[in-house]
Amino acid sequence: MGLWSTSARWSGGALASLTALVACSSPEPAGFETVDQIVERGELIVLTLESPTTYHLDEDGEPEGYEVALVKDLAQELGVSVRYEPQRDLRQLLTNIAAGRGHLAAGGVTMTEARAAHVTFGPAYKTVTEQLVCRRGGPRIEALEDLSGVDIAVVQGSSYVETLQALRTDHPELEWRTVDAPSAMPLLEAVQAETLDCTVADSTLVAHARLRFPELLTPLDLSEERSLALVLPTETQLGEALDAWSERLHETGLLERLDQRWYGATRQFDYVDTARFIRRLEERLPALRPHFEAAAAETGIDWRWLASQAYQESHWDEDAVSATGVRGIMMLTLPTANELGVEDRTDPAQSIAGGARYLRDLMDRLPEDVQGRDRLFLALSAYNIGMGHLYDARRLAERQSLEKGRWGDVRKVLPLLSDPEHYRTLPRGYARGHEPVRYVSNIRRYRILLDLHLEA
Repeated sequence: MGLWSTSARWSGGALASLTALVACSSPEPAGFETVDQIVERGELIVLTLESPTTYHLDEDGEPEGYEVALVKDLAQELGVSVRYEPQRDLRQLLTNIAAGRGHLAAGGVTMTEARAAHVTFGPAYKTVTEQLVCRRGGPRIEALEDLSGVDIAVVQGSSYVETLQALRTDHPELEWRTVDAPSAMPLLEAVQAETLDCTVADSTLVAHARLRFPELLTPLDLSEERSLALVLPTETQLGEALDAWSERLHETGLLERLDQRWYGATRQFDYVDTARFIRRLEERLPALRPHFEAAAAETGIDWRWLASQAYQESHWDEDAVSATGVRGIMMLTLPTANELGVEDRTDPAQSIAGGARYLRDLMDRLPEDVQGRDRLFLALSAYNIGMGHLYDARRLAERQSLEKGRWGDVRKVLPLLSDPEHYRTLPRGYARGHEPVRYVSNIRRYRILLDLHLEA
């Protein structure tokens, strides 16, 4: 079926035929194995769907995504590796997991009663809202009644179809067509390109898509909050193990950290800022990219993080200057520039190289208990507020029984540096603690924007 083929709406009756759709030549199902058998196999087979937020391959060809991180944690607990099996679309994913062709499915699947009759839902891990998505300058939508005559397409077999069917009970004029697609992202692109009036997508995906397509609008929420969950065959043997694992997820705060990493930056959408970033990416970044890449080769810091930081500092303006006298692409102070051997702060190559060396030095000064991206984010906050104030924030985190080596915990206490009840007890005293929180958050958002547009 081509992308814009119309297909039968996927109702409960269609769901009942899932098992019958599996070819007789299918391999022996693995999905009915016990936990011991999975451990003996040494591999967890996971069906998934390709999406920017669920599953995709990063620049090194490694799986990445919110659901990938969830599954990775489960696999580590079981002591096994993961084999991902991307599916063509949601219909295929549910068909194959019902037939036991995987141990579980992690594809951002919404829990519905119709689906629960044919598959088993594991732990719910996130809630989303289904949103109508249109475009600036497109149909003016303020209520469901305004959708008459609007060209709407949604993913075949998705919960969006069930939502629209329920809404049509009171709005019989409501019409739509269904499309074969692994996620709503191709339809969001079509809305952006003005080849489709509107579509429906989960709020998390919409927030992510608007960073690439700032013209998208969400005039209506079509559902209450709904839960996303892992999906298993009805005869699964994983139930108890997953329940115990899910309980630990909540206790350790992993879900909160994953939400912050994958969706924290997207909550701060700003149409003007995003549109400006896209324009400057096209106009200013090409000339600067070689300098970022050279600095990355010298310091080992991904050039895209350096470029994102530089945009936060100067909007990639080599002549930028602040009221306090910092200058250039990386907005270096004169003393810092002198220490780094930067003779001309307005020279892009010198500024970028100097700023990257300074960030690398801050990363190296952090203790060994700070790992991974936490190391980068804490160093970025120190670039903004100073290492002394960062160490004060780490002290506060420790006092509050938080993990001082995790950015997610340190960011909670940084604003307390401007509270006299707290800063009077610290060696470095007062600081504008909200600023490094915004600073790192903006850099993370610009990194997402940069990745989206480099991959486009």
